[in-house]
Amino acid sequence: MRDIAFIFFLAAVVCVTSGMGCGIQMAISEDHLLAPAHAHLNLVGWTTLALFGLYYRLTPAAAQGILPRVHAGLAILGVAFMTPGIAMVIVGGSPALASAGAILTLASMLLFLVTVARYGLGAAA
Repeated sequence: MRDIAFIFFLAAVVCVTSGMGCGIQMAISEDHLLAPAHAHLNLVGWTTLALFGLYYRLTPAAAQGILPRVHAGLAILGVAFMTPGIAMVIVGGSPALASAGAILTLASMLLFLVTVARYGLGAAA
């Protein structure tokens, strides 16, 4: 199985590729109604997930055990729920999916905060 840094980077690249597709579709159609969903997909999906992957690559001790996998699950599910949830709210739907995604994303970031506080940054000297 691939390591946790790879999982985060793979998810990040899927997000940015999807985000680019959404951006191109908005540009071609000249309909930017869903720009907030597109922005969250790129910011939370591409940028945040990629930064998590970099952290775990630079801090190997933090990449061990079950917590990094829980972190990945929360982070990836957060993006997967939040982005379409935001789009649904924009077109008049329920905020439930966006809210669930936001809560998962917050839980992911809180777990990352604990991880960074515990392991610091970089390999142990």
